[in-house]
Amino acid sequence: MADWLGPEEWQAVALSLKVSLWAIVLSLPFGILTAYALARWSFPGKQVLNGIVHLPLILPPVVTGYLLLLTFGRRGPVGGLLDDWFGLVFAFRWTGAALAAAIMAFPLVVRAIRLAIEAVDPRLEQAAATLGAPRLWVFATVTLPLILPGVIAGAILGFAKAMGEFGATITFVSNIPGQTQTLPSAIYTFLQVPGGDASALRLVAVSVAVAMAALTVSEVLARRAAKRVSGA
Repeated sequence: MADWLGPEEWQAVALSLKVSLWAIVLSLPFGILTAYALARWSFPGKQVLNGIVHLPLILPPVVTGYLLLLTFGRRGPVGGLLDDWFGLVFAFRWTGAALAAAIMAFPLVVRAIRLAIEAVDPRLEQAAATLGAPRLWVFATVTLPLILPGVIAGAILGFAKAMGEFGATITFVSNIPGQTQTLPSAIYTFLQVPGGDASALRLVAVSVAVAMAALTVSEVLARRAAKRVSGA
């Protein structure tokens, strides 16, 4: 691939991979917790939480990016504190691209994991709890092994979504070559430059290949999860 892609193209692909991997690292723990809460718990505001989780799928990505800029920018309420206390800056940095990608991928991660949890018979968890096992131990030894294919499928779908994220990312961190120019941003840039069609087409091919591979693996894991739970 390094020979097929030019230096700028390869740089955009490498940055996209880095951003997407960190996006999943950020979103997966919270995704598991949120999915379990929505699937198993009853509490006031559950529907509100469900709506907030799915907002990135409904809102225009530019709106999400602007809200991130207002919140996590250096003058934002959260971004200012992170910068002062930890020296952590998100706006116009690759870290901000990872944050934007994580938020945009979060609904897909939660949905895949939630479906896997809902497919698990609650009586299996209740049986372990009646033996005196703590709730966290029940989750780690009973629930998690059963939903693991769903967790992996959610992570893969989230990774693919993060790889293709454009609107929120370019609004929050701009399109700086070598720093925040991810694969979709690079495609957009090449399309604005005369003679850049060939480079854009190569990056489109990479995007399609990654998306198709992610969907295929996710589908296989979803089927395995269904068979595993039905046979449990």
